[in-house]
Amino acid sequence: MKYFFYILIALLGFIKTEAQNNQHFEEANALYNEGKYAEAIDKYMSILQSDTHSAELYYNLGNAHYRLNNVAPSIYYFEKAKLLNPNDKDIENNLVYANNMTIDAIDNVPEVGFSKLIKNITNTFSFDIWAKTAVCLAFVYVLLVLLYYFSYSSGKKRITFVMSIICLLSLCVALAFAFNKFELDKKNNPAIIFAQESQIKAEPNLRSEEAFRLHEGTKVQVIDTVNNWKKIKLTDGKIGWILSEDIKILKDF
Repeated sequence: MKYFFYILIALLGFIKTEAQNNQHFEEANALYNEGKYAEAIDKYMSILQSDTHSAELYYNLGNAHYRLNNVAPSIYYFEKAKLLNPNDKDIENNLVYANNMTIDAIDNVPEVGFSKLIKNITNTFSFDIWAKTAVCLAFVYVLLVLLYYFSYSSGKKRITFVMSIICLLSLCVALAFAFNKFELDKKNNPAIIFAQESQIKAEPNLRSEEAFRLHEGTKVQVIDTVNNWKKIKLTDGKIGWILSEDIKILKDF
């Protein structure tokens, strides 16, 4: 009975929080439509403080910051919305507009050859889909093996044998792509620069020589961390160290 009471209290608290968040969301949208973008941002942020996350919430935050010409926050929230809903065209389009406000022009070194092909195929599906496909293929393989052993006809045995081999090979391929997708996702650690201008150092200390400079809104990949420094990599291949306080990690929710 005591545990039921605790569950009931938690459920009522959740319902109350959801109701408050919905109210704040509607109020924030109304403020946005009235052109009160700063006030709308405060309302949207109050929802985030309750540990509630959604693509729509981040999208609206990005729009409000964009209206105020806040370069880094608008890009940051559009990128977070894209992480939660990668196929949304409105998010993609508004992100393009926001990126046009950035100063840094960084070339994108394209991948070529076999590695590009493998990466493109891997990114066709999420890790979950590759993993579920592998599980389904494993189940089908077991069924085919059982059919092979319990079949009396030589014709059926040949068919089930060939199909089981094909299924086993497909299973291996699906597993390989699943593990590759897992590794790609683990290495993918994007961040947005929030400092108006940041000196990128050659080594993780203030006495190190400056490698180059970046400005607010630029997207980077974080590849290492040492104390209060982040090692970053740009799409053109440049690498350097930036103070942790100058950037925000996109995968932090």
